[in-house]
Amino acid sequence: MRLIGLEVVLALGLILSPLAAEAQPPGKVPRVGYLNPGSSSDPLRQRRLEAFRQGLRELGYVDGQNIAVESRWAEGQYDRYPALAADLVRLKVDVIVAMSGAATQAAQQATRTIPIVMSLVNDPLGSGLVPSLAHPGGNVTGTSVMSPDLVGKQFQLLKEVVPKVARVAFLRNPANPAANLREAEAAARVLGVRLQTLEARNPQEIDSAFAAMTRERAGALLIHADALFGTQRRQIAELATKRRLPSIFLTTEYAEAGGLMVYGPNLLDVERRAATYVDKILKGAKPADLPVEQPTKYELVINLKTAKALGLTIPQSVLLQADLVIE
Repeated sequence: MRLIGLEVVLALGLILSPLAAEAQPPGKVPRVGYLNPGSSSDPLRQRRLEAFRQGLRELGYVDGQNIAVESRWAEGQYDRYPALAADLVRLKVDVIVAMSGAATQAAQQATRTIPIVMSLVNDPLGSGLVPSLAHPGGNVTGTSVMSPDLVGKQFQLLKEVVPKVARVAFLRNPANPAANLREAEAAARVLGVRLQTLEARNPQEIDSAFAAMTRERAGALLIHADALFGTQRRQIAELATKRRLPSIFLTTEYAEAGGLMVYGPNLLDVERRAATYVDKILKGAKPADLPVEQPTKYELVINLKTAKALGLTIPQSVLLQADLVIE
């Protein structure tokens, strides 16, 4: 009986899947603006765009057939956001998907009527993008990659790997509207370490920030998730290793580039989830009525090659928590 039931469910799924986009008027192909902070030439960013498209396909939308995705790329430059967002508004897209808090902020300033789906946003409340996660109101909703205890967990992992650390550097981009500085300060107080906050707006300032870490004898490093830092992830990973700074990041690509540890959500899953918001909005849902999602699972990635280069032995208690170990 269970086999028959499964066949029925699968058959219904095949019948109903192509109808996902039929909430739009007949003959109208919905247009989705996709505002990405990175570069179109970055394989990582293309991987994320493909994850979003995959999410659409799972809901019955195929880019170029029954939906059109208009992508715009900021190349890691925050000052490009307003023009790119305004361009999508001029195109009269049906929905704007904005990757990052700064991109969402620019889209929100460009339109108060076109629905905006934010994705990969650190702190939608703290940055003022929505007044409430449960009832976002206005024309913005989507996903957050942060939970209240994420930064605390990152600090805890650093402390387990470097038990005697007394000073932790925290690198942020001041142009980013949600840099989690308060959470970092609170976590540092709880663990009894001093926090050294540094800022960088471009690759040259990243070099200067690392020089300052060395002067102030920082013993470990926490990098805030940011479009510029993501673009410069290899530079950052190499500098951290060169200056012998155990580091922790939010997204897996940093570990792939040579960073020591990553603790954060699976961003490809987050990108896929953005498609579910687009689907609901195209079917008539209002952003104001769609609660903002927070991640429920985080992944720990450890790069043992980098640990060896730093002369570190990762405790077994930390290795046992890892979802992925790079050797």
